[in-house]
Amino acid sequence: MSADRLRVEVEGRALELSNLDKVLYPAAGFTKGEVIDYYTRIAPVLLPHLRDRALTRIRFPNGVEGGSFFEKNAPAATPGWVRTETLPAPGSSKGRETIDYVVADDLPTLVWLANLAALELHTPQWRVGEHPDMMVVDLDPGAPAALKQCCQVALAMRDRLAEDGIDSYPKTSGKKGMQLCCPIAGTQSSDDVSAYAKRIAQELERAHPKVVVSKMAKNLRGGKVFIDWSQNNAAKTTVAPYSMRAQSVPSVSTPLTWDEVEAGAAGKRPASKPYTTAEVLQRVEKSGDLLAPLLDGGPELPAP
Repeated sequence: MSADRLRVEVEGRALELSNLDKVLYPAAGFTKGEVIDYYTRIAPVLLPHLRDRALTRIRFPNGVEGGSFFEKNAPAATPGWVRTETLPAPGSSKGRETIDYVVADDLPTLVWLANLAALELHTPQWRVGEHPDMMVVDLDPGAPAALKQCCQVALAMRDRLAEDGIDSYPKTSGKKGMQLCCPIAGTQSSDDVSAYAKRIAQELERAHPKVVVSKMAKNLRGGKVFIDWSQNNAAKTTVAPYSMRAQSVPSVSTPLTWDEVEAGAAGKRPASKPYTTAEVLQRVEKSGDLLAPLLDGGPELPAP
C-alpha cells in the first residue's frame, strides 16, 4: 500500500483512506484528514438527521478552490455494505427515471463519504418512501441585507408559524443565510407543504414589504430577505444540519438558539462570521443537538 493510503476499521467495516494531508480549505490549511475527523466526531448528532434520507453530495476532490460536482447516484466503486435506495428522479437534469441514492445511516458510510471529499451533505424533507416530516424555509438575504435582517425575518416567521401551532428551529446555512426547520406530521404531500409555506411567505411579504420578498426573481431581492418556500418541492434538497460548506473557512450549517437569533436581530452578535467545525464541536459538547426536536415529529399543517 502506498504511503498516502491508510487502512482502518470503522465499526467493523474495512475502509481505505487516502491523501489525508491534502489541503481542502487552502485559506485555513484544513486537510482531508481534518474533514474526516470532524465528520467522525460530529456523527452522533449528524447521523440522526441523515438516517433514512436520500443523500445528495457535493464533492470537492481538489478542495474548495478547485472544481466541484453534485453527486446523487451512488458511485461505481460504492462498497456493498453502503445502503442504497433506487428512487424516482423528478427533475433529473440527465433525464434519468431513477437514481440509486446513497443513504448515510451509519458512521462507516459517513467516513467513506468524507474520504471522497463529499464536503456538503444535502437531504430532502422526507424519509425514503414517506411524505415530508419536515418543512423548511430558506431565508436568503439580498445585499445589503445580511444575517441581521435574516434574524429579524426569522423571528417574524417563528411567531406567525406559532399561531398555527407549528414549532420552528433555526440554523445557519453555513453561508450567508439561514433556514427554519419545522417538524410536521408526515401525512401531507410535498405539494401541500410547499403551498402552506408559500402562503405564509406571502403573508409576511404583505406585512413587511420593505424587508421580505416571496418571489424568486433576483431583481426583487435587493436589501430584502427572500423567503424561499420552494425548498419543500419534492425535487429540492436542503443542506443538512452539521454539514460542512465550501467556503474559505471550514464552515458548518449550525443550529442556533432563539436567544441567539434575537441577539442577531438586534445587532448584538457578529452577523457575518460563520461557525467553524471546531466551534460547532464545542457548541455540541456544551448544548447537545439543538435540532433534536425535529426527530420527534409534529402536527399536520392547517389547510388553506
